[in-house]
Amino acid sequence: MSVLIVIPARYASSRYPGKPLAELTGSSGVARSLIERSWRAACEVQGVDRVVVATDDDRIKHAVEAFGAEVVMTSTTCMNGTERCAEAHEVLGGGFEIVVNLQGDAPLTPHWFVEGLVEGLRAAPAAEIATPVLRCDGAALNGLLADRKAGRVGGTTAVFDVDHHAMYFSKEVVPFTSQSYDNAEATPVFHHVGVYAYRPDALAAYSGWPTGPLETLEGLEQLRFIENGRNVLCVEVEARGRAFWELNNPEDVPKIEAMMRQMGVE
Repeated sequence: MSVLIVIPARYASSRYPGKPLAELTGSSGVARSLIERSWRAACEVQGVDRVVVATDDDRIKHAVEAFGAEVVMTSTTCMNGTERCAEAHEVLGGGFEIVVNLQGDAPLTPHWFVEGLVEGLRAAPAAEIATPVLRCDGAALNGLLADRKAGRVGGTTAVFDVDHHAMYFSKEVVPFTSQSYDNAEATPVFHHVGVYAYRPDALAAYSGWPTGPLETLEGLEQLRFIENGRNVLCVEVEARGRAFWELNNPEDVPKIEAMMRQMGVE
């Protein structure tokens, strides 16, 4: 099954304008933009036929071309990354059997997260979309709770049924637990990793659906699939000792840089 990875990138973020061009310094002391690091992460994924960056901004286009990646220009009317991926797939002429949305704010996404996601979708014919979830240890859960207490939007959490079909995604920490956990202790909370694999029909249908109340309230694009009764598969992945965090706020830059130094990411 042919696989396309699309990295959607927009300049006009309300929380962090110009985020794709924000520079992150790795363990070697070399600074690279967030979008370049996300592209490098995509290129590590095995079994992928093509990797493109999809944007509507010339500043991002020129930066991406400068480090040698392929760019697909999309319209300014795309409301989120999923709509941008759908348009990019159409611009490229379609034909891919799985389209992966690797969001451009997650440069620490391990390649096995994406590979497991594609394998999970292939193994579940009834699923139309798949997305990875990572069980939080106590340290990760406490980090999410600290962000919310400080009024920051940190990671997204997910809840799913016994068949791993998504029930809900939230920027709040769900499910609620009153228990305290040691840093290395497993918790009942799952961090949603911002990667998606779509079957083309579901991806093409997405832009035609109106934005629902849950998507509007949470600001989470994947809720549109749930609100329209589509089967979203949550694929549990393992960190394998790898730290993971998304760049949501300017305050996340030093945190991610520290993780990169610890893991030896250049």
